[in-house]
Amino acid sequence: MDRRLLMVLGTSLLVALALSAIFYQIVMGARKGGTRQASAETRDLVVASRALPFGAVLKPADVKLTKVLANQFPADGFAHVEEVLNRPVISSILPEEPVREGRLARRGSGLGLAPIIPEGMRAVSVRVNDVVGVAGYVLPGMRVDVLITGRPGGQESVFTKTILQDILVLSAGQNIEPDGLGKAINAPVVTLLVTPEQAEVLTLASEGRIQLVLRNPNDRGVEKTPGRALEELYHVAGAARREPVAALRRPAPPRPAAPLPPPVTEDITVIRGNQKTVEQVAIKKLE
Repeated sequence: MDRRLLMVLGTSLLVALALSAIFYQIVMGARKGGTRQASAETRDLVVASRALPFGAVLKPADVKLTKVLANQFPADGFAHVEEVLNRPVISSILPEEPVREGRLARRGSGLGLAPIIPEGMRAVSVRVNDVVGVAGYVLPGMRVDVLITGRPGGQESVFTKTILQDILVLSAGQNIEPDGLGKAINAPVVTLLVTPEQAEVLTLASEGRIQLVLRNPNDRGVEKTPGRALEELYHVAGAARREPVAALRRPAPPRPAAPLPPPVTEDITVIRGNQKTVEQVAIKKLE
C-alpha cells in the first residue's frame, strides 16, 4: 500500500479521536453542571416544631419552615405554613417531621374521632362488661367480634349470639390511640367503627349484655355461628358427668290411677231346705 495513503488514513483517525474526546468532555461538563445546579436548588418545607398528637389542631407555633433540596421535597408536602393552619391531625407527627397531606384532615372537619371516620361509616360507643383475650383489656386499632346475651322474645331461656365480626376499635375509654409503650387500657366504654346498618344492630343489642371477643388482626374471615342457649351447655356438661344430668332429667312420677267405681249389688233370696236367707250379689254392669 502506498505510504502516502497510510499517512492520510492515520492522520484522519487521530483527528477523529481528538474530536470525539473533545465532544465527550463538553457533554459531561454540561451534565455535571446541571446536576450541581439542581442539587444546589432548595425549597421551603413545613415541618413540625414539636410532637403533634392525634386530634391536635395546627397553630402557627406548631409548625415551622426549613430548607430542603428540591429533589428531596415530599410529593405531598407543604411549602407554606398557611396551608396547614387550623387543620386537625389524624396521625401523630414527630418533631422535625415533614407535615404531609395524609396526616391532616380537611380544615373544619372537627376534633377527636370525627376526622378519622371514613365516609359512609359511623362511630358507635358501647358499654361492655368484659373483653375476652387480654385479661379484660382492649386497645384502639384492635379488631373484635361482638356478642350479645339475653332472653329473646321474653323467653325464659338465656341465649348468646355473635352479631358482628371483624369490627375495628377506634377508641377505648378516653384514649383514641395507644401510648408509645403499648400499655393496655381498662375501658368499659369502647367506640367501634361500623356501617349504618351495623350501628342499628349495636344500638338494639344494648338492650342485652354486650361482650367483645378479641381476634387476630390478620384473620379477616367471617364465621357462621348458630348461637347457643343455656340448656345446650347443661347438655354438653352431662356427656362427661352422667349423674347430674340424670338428676336433671329425672322422669316425672306417674299419675295415680283413678279409683274404681263401687260395685253394684242386688239382694237375692236363697232358700236352702227350710231356711230362707237374703244375700247381696255383685252385678256386672253391661257396657
